[in-house]
Amino acid sequence: MSMPSGTELLLIFGIVILLFGAKKIPDLAKGIGQGIRNFKKEMKDEDAAPTASTTTEAPKSVESSTATKVEETKTTTQA
Repeated sequence: MSMPSGTELLLIFGIVILLFGAKKIPDLAKGIGQGIRNFKKEMKDEDAAPTASTTTEAPKSVESSTATKVEETKTTTQA
């Protein structure tokens, strides 16, 4: 598959203008540019995040006594 020639590009550009209108094309291009910029920013943040915190913390345990007290309170108020 080869690259489209000049006349094919003009035809594609003409169809895009007919579909979206001349006023919507700059807004569309701006939105695409912002989307690409945000994607690149998130990819950089994603790569930097794991290397920043190399230590892992142990999971925190939940006390069972607090959970049972809440359950007991619910059952006594309903009765």
